[in-house]
Amino acid sequence: MRITKVTPMTMGTDWRNITFVKVETDEGITGIADARALNRDETVTAYLHETAPRYVLGADPFDIELLVHRMSLQDFGRAGEVVMTGIALIEIACWDIVGQALGQPVYRLLGGAVRDRIKAYANGWYTVERTPDEFYAAAKRVVERGYLALKFDPFGAGFYEIDRKERNRVISLVEAVRDAVGPDVEILIEMHGRFNPVTAVAMARELEPFKPSWLEEPVPPENLAALKKVADAIAPLGIPIATGERIHTPFEYRELFELQAADVIQTDITHFGGILNAKKLAAWANAYYILIAPHNVGGPASTAAALHLAASTPNFKIQEYFNDFAEAYVNEAASGLPQVVDGHFSLPVGPGLGLKLHEDVIEAYPQKKVHFNLFSDDWHKRDAAKRQD
Repeated sequence: MRITKVTPMTMGTDWRNITFVKVETDEGITGIADARALNRDETVTAYLHETAPRYVLGADPFDIELLVHRMSLQDFGRAGEVVMTGIALIEIACWDIVGQALGQPVYRLLGGAVRDRIKAYANGWYTVERTPDEFYAAAKRVVERGYLALKFDPFGAGFYEIDRKERNRVISLVEAVRDAVGPDVEILIEMHGRFNPVTAVAMARELEPFKPSWLEEPVPPENLAALKKVADAIAPLGIPIATGERIHTPFEYRELFELQAADVIQTDITHFGGILNAKKLAAWANAYYILIAPHNVGGPASTAAALHLAASTPNFKIQEYFNDFAEAYVNEAASGLPQVVDGHFSLPVGPGLGLKLHEDVIEAYPQKKVHFNLFSDDWHKRDAAKRQD
C-alpha cells in the first residue's frame, strides 16, 4: 500500500479555523486527521504542500515510525509547533488507514483498552459576561448536560500581575461556578501562562477554598524553573499543576520531568507529532507518576485521536472537549464520534479512528480571517470577528 495524495482542507468558525487532512492510498483506503493551528492555519497548510511530496507521497502508511522520523530529522531545522502539527496530521491519518486496513480501532493497535469509558471535561462554555450571575448560569448549563468536570479561565486579559479589584472579581467568578456545580463536580482553573510566579502562587492561595482539581499553565511555558517555583509553593495546598499544551517535542519534556515541576501533562496530540509520540510520552511520564490529560481544541478527528490514546493509556486522567459548546457543524464535518453521556465518552467503535469525513460540510464553512488573542478584553467570548487586526 502506498500514499498517493494528501489534501488539506480548512473549516472556519467564529474564533478558530480547523485544518482537516485527507490522506489517500492506492488501495482505496483514505485516512483523516484535523488540528486547530491557532493563528497559523495557512502556515501549516503551506508546510504540508511543501513536505508531502518529499516525505509522504509514495510512502507506506504502515511505516509510521519511519515517516515521523524522516519528517522530524531530515529537514535539519529544529521542529516546533508548525512542523509537529503537520507531522501529526499525517501520522494520525496513517493510523486511521492502518486501522481500516486491519479492521481494528486504533486503540486496539496501541495495546488495547484499559478502561471502558473516558471521562471528559467541558471547555468553551463560558462565553458570557464576566459576572458571577452569568458564570453561575453558564456553569449550571454544563452540569445539566451531564458533565462532571469543567474548565475555565476567569482572569480576563491579565498578564504577570492583576490588581486587587480584579483579584476579587476572579474570586467571585470561581465562587459562583463552585456554587453552581456543587461539591462533587471538578472545576479546573486555566491560567494560560499569564502570571509571574509570585502572582500565580498568590492566586492559588486565594482559590484553594474552591478545591480546583488543577491549576493549568500558571506561568509562561518557556521557563521551567519558574514553574517549579510555583509547584513547590502550592504543593502544600494539594492543588496539582498541569501544563504542556505548548510543548511540542519529546525533548522539551526532559527538564520538566527531571524537575518534577508538574503533576499532569496536557500534550496536544495534534501539535506533538501524533498519537505514537504522545503514547511514548505518557509511558515516560508514568515513570514519574505523572498523569496525562491531552489538550484538545480541534474537531472530531483530533478528539477521536485523543480518545484512542485515552482508551489505551493507564495514566490517562481526563479528556478536554470543546465541541458541545461550539458550532454544531464542527462535529458534522465527520460522523462516528462518541458523544459525552454522564460525563464520559464511550470507547470509539469502527476500524481506524471510526469516523466518516463529510467534505461538503467543510466546504460549506470556509476558512475565516480570525485572530484569537487570549490577552485581549473579552477574549473568552470567542467572538473573533470583532477582534480583527
